[in-house]
Amino acid sequence: MPLAPFDSSLSDDERVLVEAARDFARSELLPLDRKWDEDETSVVGILPQLADMGLMNLCLPPEVNGLGCSYRAYAAILHEIAWASPSTMVTLSVHNMVGCILDACAREPQRTEWLSTWGSAESLAAFALTEANAGSDAAAVRATAAPTEGGYLANGEKMWITNGMHARWFLTLLRVPGRDAKASLTAFLIDGRQPGIERTHIHGKMGIRGSETAVISLTDVFIPQDHVVGELGEGLKVLLTTLNEGRIGIATQASGIAEACLDEMTAYARERVQFGQPIGNFQAVGNMIADSAVELEAAKVLIWNAATHVDRGVKLPAASSMAKLYATEAANRIAYRAVQVHGGSGYVREFRVEQLYRDARVTTIYEGTSEVQRIVIGRGL
Repeated sequence: MPLAPFDSSLSDDERVLVEAARDFARSELLPLDRKWDEDETSVVGILPQLADMGLMNLCLPPEVNGLGCSYRAYAAILHEIAWASPSTMVTLSVHNMVGCILDACAREPQRTEWLSTWGSAESLAAFALTEANAGSDAAAVRATAAPTEGGYLANGEKMWITNGMHARWFLTLLRVPGRDAKASLTAFLIDGRQPGIERTHIHGKMGIRGSETAVISLTDVFIPQDHVVGELGEGLKVLLTTLNEGRIGIATQASGIAEACLDEMTAYARERVQFGQPIGNFQAVGNMIADSAVELEAAKVLIWNAATHVDRGVKLPAASSMAKLYATEAANRIAYRAVQVHGGSGYVREFRVEQLYRDARVTTIYEGTSEVQRIVIGRGL
């Protein structure tokens, strides 16, 4: 079932785009995602097709060649992509999120220059915030940007960077020496073609293996003066501009995974016969399917509610955190049940639920752990 309610306020064009994403995901992305998981190869080969569909600049305004989608439509599209390929979904989500930050915070003429080609596969972006000792505590970053003639020289290391191996652009947070600790944190857009950037692929992930994850080492990487995003010392504010939206994005990834798990376990419960009847006839199995359906529906309502707040311009971090917390933890419970319904078959790669179980796990970690979401919700109350 789609994320959007039947009586939703999506425009006709948005509904067509959601349906196109659904058809593409189920016909082409699903078999590719299975291969990416097995080989630990990247989704980047499919980027030109995603770009042709307009999926790389969904929320940007038409003035910079964007599609101008509402956030509700954006969430509905991501849900459909995540059903077939959670790796593709997070690749698109990060790229689109960086574009939205630049749209809100970059100065002209750079804003128009960067974003006018954002829908191209060659403009793939990464959100390079995290370091080895700076995860949930983003203000603990140590990488620096020292002033030099015409700009800055960046040095340091960023970890767990999605899209890191092929990104053209890195939106990052660096410290400018000579300023007070808080006032030193500044956002920069680094051109990935600059010398001094070393990319190391992180292999051996539990799930989401088609999504690139990298360590990015910066050694005297030149950043032009006009690549400062926002104001000096306001880096955290800039990078947290779309925090609410990013968390909704991961919630939709979780809902897509959960929907796929529910579909898989329901189909298997019809087909698998034990004691002379389909196992779906047994109350224990039926209860697992019913509980999963209820939790998935509740997650969708929370996601839709949070996305509606974004479209209305209402800043309500607790709503986004509720959607992220509930949807991701529900996805993990639903994936557990999907494997349980499959029994021994759910423990081998041949059946998709084995991969979905692994893919679901990270959703409670990135874009803010479940523990952080509970803090946000508690403070909001």
